[in-house]
Amino acid sequence: MRRYSDFLKDSKFIWWQLLPDDALNKYWKDFTEQHPESGREMERASLYLKSEGLNKSSLTETERIILLTKIQRTIRDRRKAKQRKLFWYSSAAIVLLVIGLILFYSRREGIAITSDKELIIGELLKNEDIQLITNEESIYFQNDIDVKLNTEGKAEILQKDKEVREIEIQQEQLNTLIIPYGKRSTLTLADGSKVWLNSGSVLEFPAQFGSKKREIRLTSGEMYIEVIPDQNKPFFVHTSNFNVKVYGTKFNVSNYTGSVPSVVLVEGSVSLQSKDHKELFISPSEKAVYSGSGTFHTQKVDVNQFISWKEGYLTFDKTPMTEVLQQIGRYYNLSFDYEQDVNLQKRTCSGKIYLSNNMNNVMTTIALLTSTQYDMQNNRIYITSQSK
Repeated sequence: MRRYSDFLKDSKFIWWQLLPDDALNKYWKDFTEQHPESGREMERASLYLKSEGLNKSSLTETERIILLTKIQRTIRDRRKAKQRKLFWYSSAAIVLLVIGLILFYSRREGIAITSDKELIIGELLKNEDIQLITNEESIYFQNDIDVKLNTEGKAEILQKDKEVREIEIQQEQLNTLIIPYGKRSTLTLADGSKVWLNSGSVLEFPAQFGSKKREIRLTSGEMYIEVIPDQNKPFFVHTSNFNVKVYGTKFNVSNYTGSVPSVVLVEGSVSLQSKDHKELFISPSEKAVYSGSGTFHTQKVDVNQFISWKEGYLTFDKTPMTEVLQQIGRYYNLSFDYEQDVNLQKRTCSGKIYLSNNMNNVMTTIALLTSTQYDMQNNRIYITSQSK
């Protein structure tokens, strides 16, 4: 049985509460008839949304942002439709009023809410569950998942210790897979190309590729991909800063907010292009780092250092400890706090750190490498010098 909190995360339910129409009324009438046990929970959700969620804005920060994001997605979808223009204008006015109320009460409560895409994505990544956004709905998964798109336009989803689940996905627009910090997943695209998604990643992808080209978008995070060659249908990976054109290959793209974007080519051939700059080809075992001016700096690297995360361990070569902690923090959804006298900036790490399910094993390794000690409190780790 669905709980009332599940309805509050359902964009179709939210839209029904805001702007009911015949189609939505029928949908939820049929749902109630098929799931009479959920009637009471639906009433709770409706009451909460109308009297609390919108009027008093007592939703949590994350819930507010999820609601705002879904409303914005619906606005964009409806803006594309040429028909029912009158409905669009009235809908937009009401929705903008709702967004205004949310932002107003958020400021009153001292919470920084913004419609900026990066900040919205950042908040969504703080959720504990993996999210698949399709058909204007969000489907949540507690554990890492393997997603495989089939030729029928459906997604087969395998979650640890559970049977394979098959769901319908959006055919006409991009679907979105959100991997929060502390989780990882894989996605096999419709052409057979396979994507590994690291924690803190957001990927947009179609159910089926078009006849002329194949395109996906890494909005945030890190991915490793093995692309199936197709000379008649080039493959593109888009990011906010540059595009990668693929010629049948294996490579890694890192595009975390607050970090320098980069591409590491394992084998094959890719070219990189940013706005107003020429196409740049890179060679296997080469890393291209994006600069703010739109150019790239390239260098030869050990590729295993950049792709070992998908195998469950991290590889370092004289890597600053602050960067090591940043990667570990993403992987386990942790944050680190260390005092100024713990001079980690001068220390580096070389070797492998296996990403054990037991975080204490990982932190014991870190403590030995840095001559420090640590104290773990919830999702925060405090590092101090051993002399203390």
